[in-house]
Amino acid sequence: QVQLVESGGGLVQAGGSLRLSCAASGSIFAIFTMGWYRQAPGKQRELVATITSGGSTNYPDSVKDRVTISRDNPKNTVYLQINSLKPEDTAVYYCYAYAESIARVRRDYWGQGTQVTVSS
Repeated sequence: QVQLVESGGGLVQAGGSLRLSCAASGSIFAIFTMGWYRQAPGKQRELVATITSGGSTNYPDSVKDRVTISRDNPKNTVYLQINSLKPEDTAVYYCYAYAESIARVRRDYWGQGTQVTVSS
């Protein structure tokens, strides 16, 4: 199995910045796509960013000017840099990976989430 553990969340003032990290571990054969999703109170989970193993990124228009996703493949780690934080960014942020285990099973994996709270 593959485990994802997020870190870096917390309470930040509006206009500030934050970097989230997510480290994958376990019986990993390959990780193809990693990304970040978020879920705000009373809302459905939404895409923040994804990045493929080759470095191709995807951002929704709502965040693309403020968000950068990156990954360190040897460390099986993905990062999310958020600048110019807004109160609307307040949410639980979930790490995502589409990966293949040593047992050669491909599936989606999710972290437990890390809380980001932006105060005004």
